[in-house]
Amino acid sequence: MDNNTEELQIIKTVGENGEEVELKLLDIVTVDDKDYALLLPVDEEANEDSEVVLMRLKKEGEEYLFETIDDDDEFNEVAKILAEEEDEDEEEDN
Repeated sequence: MDNNTEELQIIKTVGENGEEVELKLLDIVTVDDKDYALLLPVDEEANEDSEVVLMRLKKEGEEYLFETIDDDDEFNEVAKILAEEEDEDEEEDN
């Protein structure tokens, strides 16, 4: 997957209430040899207050599957690492 393309990929998934949700794929990160997707609802503009969706990315054959992270420890660990990386990026920009 080429993360340098200008075109955002749209992912369709089923939300908590069974409704179809469209998400923009913002980035893919690897933590502990597992891939995770950072997604943003299509109807939201990316800004500091945006609620980004974090999902596990699993490859089956030629297809990628997006999985909800049900394990709180796993979710918190990935979110912590992403926050630390974001802080480092902000420090480099200053």
